[in-house]
This record gives sequence, C-alpha cells and structure tokens, in this order.
Amino acid sequence: MPYWLCITNRENWKIIKNNNIWGVPEKRHKNTLLKVKPKDKVIIYIKQEKDQEGNTLEPKIVAIYEVVSEPFKDSKKVFKAPKNSNETYPWRIKLKLIKSGEIEFKPLIPKLSFIKNKKKWSTHLFGKAMREIPEEDYKLIEKLL
Repeated sequence: MPYWLCITNRENWKIIKNNNIWGVPEKRHKNTLLKVKPKDKVIIYIKQEKDQEGNTLEPKIVAIYEVVSEPFKDSKKVFKAPKNSNETYPWRIKLKLIKSGEIEFKPLIPKLSFIKNKKKWSTHLFGKAMREIPEEDYKLIEKLL
C-alpha cells in the first residue's frame, strides 16, 4: 500500500481538516495525485512559514488520513491559492481521519529514510504537493503522532 506525504500550509490545513479533502494544482501535480488509490494513507505535513510578525513557524506533521475516493476533478474554490493566482487545486481526493496531533518535523529528519541528504532535507519536499514515502517512515510517524 502506498504512503504519501502531503505538503501544505497552515491555512489550507484548516480546509483539509474541516472538509476531509486534499487537492493539488491542475498542471504541476495532477499526475502524482492520479497515482493515489482508495485505502492509501496520507500524512499531512505543514511547511515552515512566517507569521504576520515575521516569526518562523516550524514545519510539523499534523494528521494521518485514509484515502476514501478515487481522484476526481472539482474546480469549486475551496483551498486558499497563492497570491496572484486563481488556482483552485481541482484534482482532489476525499479523506477519512485516522489520527491527528502534532509532531515537530525537524527532529524526525535523521530517522526518515526518504530524506537522503539530511543537511539539505528541504530539497526532498521543495516544489512538491505530495510525494510517496516508504512504509518504514510512515510507521515511525504513525507511532509518534
């Protein structure tokens, strides 16, 4: 069974949590999402951001879901798009919550096998909406969450 790390921001995390849905952009990430099947597991990763005062909000893992639908297209505006973008993240899957909580991500880096370059760990996530991860990494995160 595939395991996916879904990369989002704090604003869209609230939407995922309230709507049990995950979406990706039309052009860049559609092909990845189309590989996802019902019963796959997805881990929600919130990326590092700055708050309004300029403070760094560290990256963290906040939930694990089971996929409960085939990928589908829906252009209804649900997700918050980047500034100067009309992106609706139309390629979507429905989710069912398995577990939620909060784990700081940086202390996990030495233990995660999918991150090969531990010093430049963010390159394994940069520019992606989601990526497949090994079962051993999923099990570690599930245990800690």
